[in-house]
Amino acid sequence: MKAADLYKLQAFFDPEDLEWKPITTSKRTGKSLVAAYVTNRAIQDRLDEVCGPADWRNEFMAGPAGGVLCGIAIYVERADGSAEWVTKWDGAENTDVEAIKGGLSGSMKRAASQWGIGRYLYRMPPQWVAVDERGRFRQPPQLPPAFRPAPSRPAASAPARNGHGAEAPYPPPRRLASH
Repeated sequence: MKAADLYKLQAFFDPEDLEWKPITTSKRTGKSLVAAYVTNRAIQDRLDEVCGPADWRNEFMAGPAGGVLCGIAIYVERADGSAEWVTKWDGAENTDVEAIKGGLSGSMKRAASQWGIGRYLYRMPPQWVAVDERGRFRQPPQLPPAFRPAPSRPAASAPARNGHGAEAPYPPPRRLASH
């Protein structure tokens, strides 16, 4: 069996695999600062594609103050032929809507980021989007071109930047090869 290229976990996601949430809203301007995040199903698909369905798993346990912790374990094969399960954990609070499901989903998204999945989204520039009086988007947020997978843009074309202009401390995300 060939070892998984875990750097492929960092590849950009197609815009349809992302959702947006408001972070803060200005009543004066009628706009919300928004953040993109990867859907749980897209995370599961990425893990299946890169690692194989049998070579990753998630575990949940109670977190502090009623939250939930998720550990994503990946079966990692080393160059010397040895292999082991490696788990990375993170947590989230239960949410106001569908409290338990929201906590499970949130903790898995955070644990996925520990593996580099969707972490590049933290480097996106701030985006303000017009919202109605109930906080719904009047126009859909737009994924900047630099954060879209594109066959014409090689994975290592330019160093990743951290939002303050400095090079990011890890390799840039890569585009998965088309099948």
